[in-house]
Amino acid sequence: MRICRFSTGEEPRFGVVTGEVDELGQPAEDSVVVALAGDPLYVGIKVLEEQYALSDVRLLAPIIPRSKVVGIGRNYAAHAAEMGGEVPAEPLMFLKPNTTVVGPGDPIQYPPQTSDLHYEGELAVVIGRICRDVPVEQATDVIFGYTIANDVTARDLQKSDGQFTRAKGFDSFCPLGPWIETDLDPQDFVDGRAVQTFLNGDVVQDGTTADMIFDVPALVAHVSSVMTLLPGDVILTGTPEGVGPMQVGDEVEISIAGIGALTNTVSKRN
Repeated sequence: MRICRFSTGEEPRFGVVTGEVDELGQPAEDSVVVALAGDPLYVGIKVLEEQYALSDVRLLAPIIPRSKVVGIGRNYAAHAAEMGGEVPAEPLMFLKPNTTVVGPGDPIQYPPQTSDLHYEGELAVVIGRICRDVPVEQATDVIFGYTIANDVTARDLQKSDGQFTRAKGFDSFCPLGPWIETDLDPQDFVDGRAVQTFLNGDVVQDGTTADMIFDVPALVAHVSSVMTLLPGDVILTGTPEGVGPMQVGDEVEISIAGIGALTNTVSKRN
């Protein structure tokens, strides 16, 4: 099931995207959005009679975390190598504020404090209920679904600051979307799902989730051993190799097989 947040010009609402999808998770042109009553994380899936053509609605970030976005650094060996670092012995965590979250089609704002803004295409895990100290074998019990993220990073600030907060914490630095896919199993990512990033149509990242050092259940267990996770919290699972700079006017598309594609453009922050 593909859970989305959408707008028809009024207040944001939740819905289910229906219709056939291709192997990448992209919906057919005749797909529709069936409206839901309330937030499915809190009231469950309550389908209404209202339906809209997918082409007639604006998709928003499928979730705005009320609490936090937890990033995982260097979770692909090749990316760790390209950044000049070693593979961590346990997941390397950092936080992004929920004000970094934007949705499909929203601009990534290029702030004046940086001159080296990078894309990082990632699989994102959406937590479905309050949990702490989750055993690896019970991770599926607390996962609501999966979406796509761009862990935007001011690389020069990351290097100069020696930590991640400012470099990854600007408004618009966490595009999410286009929806949350609830019908995938963590094993799907162990077996390998393609993660690709396109910069102005050219492939710049071409990886697979099978190359993650720590898989999804291990990440959920590790993060929840440190902090309580709340419904709607998001865990970013790391990025494959191939990260690089974006410029004002660039279009960045990230696709993950079985989920879909997330597209944003870069604009100058005023």
